Amino acid sequence: MDSLKKVGKAVVLSTSLLLGSLSTSTTIPLLSNNIHYAEAASLVNYSKISYQTSANLKLRTGSSTKSKTILTIPKGKTVTSSQKLGSWYKVSYTYKSKGKNVTKTGWVSGDYLKKKASGITKSSVTKTNFLTTANVNLRSGASTKEKVILTIKKGSLVTAADKNGNWYKVTYSYTSNGKKISKTGWTSGDYLQKQSTADTKTVVTTTTPYTNTNFVTSENVNLRSGASIKEKIIVTIKKGTVVTANSKSGNWYKVTYSYTSKGKKMSKTGWISGGNLKEYNQYTNTPGTYYFTKKTTKLYSAPNTNKAMVSVPSNNGMYSTQKVVNSIGQTWYKVSYNGKSYYVYSVDVSKASVKSFTKLDYQVKTNTFVYSSYGTVFTKLVQLPKGTIISTTKSIGDWAAVTYKGKTGYVLLSNLQTVPEKEETIPIEKPSEQPVEPPVEQPAEQPKQPPTEKPAEDSQAAPSEEMAYLVTADLNLRKSGPGTTVLTTIPKGTTVISSAKLNDDWYQVTYNAQTGYVSSGYLKEYELTDYRFIDLRTESSVTAKQINDYIAANYKNTSNYKKIGADSVLLNKGQAFIDAGNRYGVNALYLAAHAIHESGFGTSNISLGKNNLFGYGAYDATPFVGAYRFSSVEACINYVAQKMKADYLNPYGKHFEGAMLGYRTNDKNGKRVENKSIGMNFWYASDPNWGNGIAKHMQKILAFNKKEYETPKIYSNYFSIPGIPDGGDQFPEGIQVIAKKDLSSEIKTGTIFTLLEKTNDYKVKVMFNDKQSTLSNISFSQYAKYISALNLGRVIDATTLNIRSTTDTTTSKNIIGKFNLHQFVSLALDENNKLIMDPSKKWYQVNVAGGKTGWVSASYIVKELQ
Repeated sequence: MDSLKKVGKAVVLSTSLLLGSLSTSTTIPLLSNNIHYAEAASLVNYSKISYQTSANLKLRTGSSTKSKTILTIPKGKTVTSSQKLGSWYKVSYTYKSKGKNVTKTGWVSGDYLKKKASGITKSSVTKTNFLTTANVNLRSGASTKEKVILTIKKGSLVTAADKNGNWYKVTYSYTSNGKKISKTGWTSGDYLQKQSTADTKTVVTTTTPYTNTNFVTSENVNLRSGASIKEKIIVTIKKGTVVTANSKSGNWYKVTYSYTSKGKKMSKTGWISGGNLKEYNQYTNTPGTYYFTKKTTKLYSAPNTNKAMVSVPSNNGMYSTQKVVNSIGQTWYKVSYNGKSYYVYSVDVSKASVKSFTKLDYQVKTNTFVYSSYGTVFTKLVQLPKGTIISTTKSIGDWAAVTYKGKTGYVLLSNLQTVPEKEETIPIEKPSEQPVEPPVEQPAEQPKQPPTEKPAEDSQAAPSEEMAYLVTADLNLRKSGPGTTVLTTIPKGTTVISSAKLNDDWYQVTYNAQTGYVSSGYLKEYELTDYRFIDLRTESSVTAKQINDYIAANYKNTSNYKKIGADSVLLNKGQAFIDAGNRYGVNALYLAAHAIHESGFGTSNISLGKNNLFGYGAYDATPFVGAYRFSSVEACINYVAQKMKADYLNPYGKHFEGAMLGYRTNDKNGKRVENKSIGMNFWYASDPNWGNGIAKHMQKILAFNKKEYETPKIYSNYFSIPGIPDGGDQFPEGIQVIAKKDLSSEIKTGTIFTLLEKTNDYKVKVMFNDKQSTLSNISFSQYAKYISALNLGRVIDATTLNIRSTTDTTTSKNIIGKFNLHQFVSLALDENNKLIMDPSKKWYQVNVAGGKTGWVSASYIVKELQ
């Protein structure tokens, strides 16, 4: 056996010599790095065949000389086999031991087997076309011991005319240095797949469009001019390269391959055999994030919709530490669910915030359960009876973490309410006033003092004019006045009607069919006279057409449209407001009017450039760059609907002062007068007329009908406050920025680096010394203390801006491209990092794709982050 091993080594050596003799210019399709491999080492099943051992042969536990020996089969013994792995055969060997037949199964080397005579001899066969099912060696004879002529790639076409056992004599044709070459030899039939006449008339089948898909090459592969190995080689693409396919012909894909040559970006398009491609998914590790299902959602085994594993009802949570952009550009999250890993499509879930806070006590409103995790699909640990008092210091989305009877888990916040006080509650200290977005904490204001309860009077309640009041805290309804029996507790945010009172401090009201008295110190008076005072948690009868008609009739009158001429992003978006209203339980007419009011009918710069209708993230210092970028107008509408319902329209929200637009009264110093301010206008805007402005739009879209809102159905479903939306700004190549202070261990004051990207959560991706990094310490509300951009521009006041090769405007022949409205632009810099302008200072030189430059009018460029 040892001598036979030496022979095996000699065979490998001769193969190396053969490779060395081939010209490096030869384009014979070989395996990666032109190395010959043995037949593809994949398990092959076939009909049972009998063999005879040609030497004493070891039967092993595996297909390797390193595997354990079971026994030695003597020379000349018969074994049977129906499986093969490379040159190893799985065989069964039967022998007698102590008068009994014993059968052992294991692996032997095929070098010491010969097929038992069965009348099989070399024979002619009708000329037949085959496709190779793996990379396979073409040999000089019908045996693995014969010399390798060359290696034929998987998916290649060969023609057979002779057969010897399971070996076929085939002819293989290919092109080398522009010449057609044919080679004839023997290949194992295990790696051939017969082709029908229709398949072999032409290798190139009909080309069909293919969803833009990213693939990675599984080995060094030729990019060809057509869908055939006979076509001209354009370029050889290295193993591990990402290409994008947009068409398919049979098993061939038309792909685009981009690369850099001599500092220039190059792109080639051609055809690659599908056998050399694997779909490419880009995996990115992320900070731990919680996602909740928006509806009944399927979880998949991979980041695609090929195989659904489980369905999850709405509002159930999952934890993720990995994001995947799959081969067709969809974003997926790898999530942990019930102890297993799955993938969920990003559009089916929403990101949830995790909040930790000082211990809060709640009372259970209805019988419910503590679940083992944040969702109703998880195990019910213990029942929570109605009225139970529990505490929490943490919430995930709409779920509070609680401990009850030794069981720790989660309960829905909507099933909890604040614990009613035995006496009238002291109004909660108001949160510090904040601008709309982003929140910037101001010094806290002093809390209001509770009114002093007066003794009950003997007199009956005196009649008064019927008025509506907003309850500003969870408030006790007492039987006959201060100090008397508590009938029930009226929740904060409720509207009550009073037509009688004991005195100025105690009003008679009816709630849930019980009539009693409440302290007036926790009531705010208002009158349902117009849209400012309707409950915004109600459904509107407005139609999508009414909203669309109003926008279409007015947007051209805005100053921004008159200046630029760009159509409103709100055109025909009426249904989006209605859908968001239904989804989040918010009045759709209000949503539309709010967006119209804040965005100038959808013509403001950040609505046109970033689908941002409400100004979120738009710092005064840098409103456009700072503003959040939304993926669509619909995404922005849904985001704001959820945010308003979770906070300003939620009785337990930080900024709740009544679920209405309301009004605000300022003193002579512009400070809010609290007892003369109510509704969203209390916090949302310092402009006293903000609520009135929105109400006017509502009135013009659909005339106010008081009866519609006197006894409306209130949508009491609440949501968690949404986190910062995904998205951000991708900057063009070559944006140079100078650090105004130390930003990292490498980027010190005065360092010039390249700006790549800014996300909505104000993380900034940069490049310095050919190394990418992310900065999280730049405050865009005062960005000038941190950075200054040398050459970042943005297109303004024109729907498109011509890029010219010269500054001559008398001809269109020099137009080499166009920039779009609000597109970021890379302005050209000279060797001193100064902007390049023409002598008149009316034109900027700009960098465009492919390393080229052009000229644009300076009148239509604003410099950002200066």
